[in-house]
Amino acid sequence: MMKGMSGLMISQVARQVGLEPSAIRYYERIGLLPAAVRESGQRRYDTTVLYRLAIIQRARQLGFTLDEVRQLFFGFSEVRASARWQKLCRSKLTELQTLAESIKTVQSLLRKMMRRCHCETLDQCGRGIFRSGVPSSAFKSRSVNSRCC
Repeated sequence: MMKGMSGLMISQVARQVGLEPSAIRYYERIGLLPAAVRESGQRRYDTTVLYRLAIIQRARQLGFTLDEVRQLFFGFSEVRASARWQKLCRSKLTELQTLAESIKTVQSLLRKMMRRCHCETLDQCGRGIFRSGVPSSAFKSRSVNSRCC
């Protein structure tokens, strides 16, 4: 910030980017934003903070975690922003593909549950699930031809 310029108050920054001041303070505290200059005890920001916040918000809209945003800013030796975005985006696309596959599996299991379960009580369901093999547990999967769950 140039000497003599008062800079933007946190409320002005918050209003311009659509965030709460507490979010801006948090981003500053965790190092995603540079420390603000203090003038009479109030934070004052250079206008470039608006651009950094725009990047943070876009990254969050795209599903990036704050750690991934930190990596975008500080975790690359590449200078070019496009190379940084491309690496993070490739990784996020792989993560989303895995998530999409998991969602399809769960959808299939939900449809199967809806078709197969005709139990009167949850005890009946539990017995059927137990006999067919409880997924992700210490019990070994058994091939019991059960009508339930």
